Amino acid sequence: MTPSRLPAPSSRICAPDRLMPLDPTARAIARRLYDSVATLPIVSPHGHTDPRWYAENAAFPDPATLFVVPDHYVFRMLYAQGVRMEDLGVPTRDGTPVETDPRAIWRRFAAHYHLFRGTPTRLWLDHAFAALFGLDERLSAANADAVFDQIDAALKLPAYRPRALFETFGIEVIATTEGALDDLKWHASLAASGWTGRVVTTYRPDAVVDPDFEGFAGNLARLGAITGEDTATWKGYLAAHRKRRAVFKAHGATASDHGHPTATTANLSASEAEALFAKVVAGPVSASDADLFRGQMLTEMARMSLDDGLVLQIHPGSRRNHNAGIFARFGRDMGADIPGPTDYVSALKPLLDAVGNEPSLTIILFTLDETAYSRELAPLAGHYPALRLGPPWWFFDSVEGMKRFKQQAIETAGFYNTVGFNDDTRAFPSIPARHDVARRVDCAHLAELVCDGRLDEDEAQDLAVDLAYRLAKAAYRL
Repeated sequence: MTPSRLPAPSSRICAPDRLMPLDPTARAIARRLYDSVATLPIVSPHGHTDPRWYAENAAFPDPATLFVVPDHYVFRMLYAQGVRMEDLGVPTRDGTPVETDPRAIWRRFAAHYHLFRGTPTRLWLDHAFAALFGLDERLSAANADAVFDQIDAALKLPAYRPRALFETFGIEVIATTEGALDDLKWHASLAASGWTGRVVTTYRPDAVVDPDFEGFAGNLARLGAITGEDTATWKGYLAAHRKRRAVFKAHGATASDHGHPTATTANLSASEAEALFAKVVAGPVSASDADLFRGQMLTEMARMSLDDGLVLQIHPGSRRNHNAGIFARFGRDMGADIPGPTDYVSALKPLLDAVGNEPSLTIILFTLDETAYSRELAPLAGHYPALRLGPPWWFFDSVEGMKRFKQQAIETAGFYNTVGFNDDTRAFPSIPARHDVARRVDCAHLAELVCDGRLDEDEAQDLAVDLAYRLAKAAYRL
């Protein structure tokens, strides 16, 4: 058994014209557009796959470890229906026992597969099952063991190791995301391996920028030890960031990433910033001071980007670790982060006053507040040279989420103030599926614009390639 070149073949679980327009004329145009971009290389400029996979190139151990245990899109849905995360093999912070039998985990997953009906997760999983493993029957409790055995047998073959799948998926470049304190040893190992697959890192400094991050004081001390800078002083702290950014750039980074609770930015004077930092170091600080400091650091990072060329990504608006019990037992990134309303016009003004008119700077904005698309984000990106709009993210990385984004943002921002698609995933097999969904939705949208006279088909063809490939590559300087 060998992986097929994606997109997925036609099967009972992957209809060939899925997500295409219902109108026959629009469908024919969309199919022509899609056929021209379906197998373009994948540029994955932002995500959370583990660089260790590519460095060690070890076989994935079993279907449950590949599809269930690491994917919060999967286990959050099952948890919502009463399945204990311990029974899905999700490791606990204190090391207390959880289910370790992958077949038992898989059976629970298969028995609850109906919960994913109509969701993007179901689209991604069905695509992976059909394209990679040749499944032609939907997963269920009845076939759980047979499917487990079929996937498990495939995972033991060389063609299913991470580097081979990277090439099968047609990935041209993929960016992982590491914290400021990461030693980047897996990226160093990759660089020394001689493998030609391009895997780059991304600078994510939240642990040493957010005063509310657990262990913040100790994190500052570690940052100082790593860089040889005095991170108890404002000058030394900024110098430490510059040094770490340089190290990340040496390991291929073209971007930094900032996951703040709000889009607050600030542009304090040097003395004001120094005084605020002194309060942060002394700790603890008020919620307003913590937000102000995070906001000041976004502006500082933007200024650093003017010097070193890293693209600045801002991912605000997630009320992280909303379920205190889950956070205490399992830690971060366990499916309990919830979107909240986010202001951009007022919140970003200090940053934009400082650097928004710089055409050499790229700031990519994401949102979990769809009400901001037409009212705030599209007008901002449609004016400021430094701003670009990221694709629908997280809860809205979905067919309907992508459609809403196009309907609300494109008329004002235009296509070329967006950055194409990124998959933002921890689930390696979902990468080609996610890009395939995005390409289908894009081609369906472009076909409608051709049908109602807003585009000629040759323009739609050019845009289809831009959206699938060129925009992401240019925006992220890849």
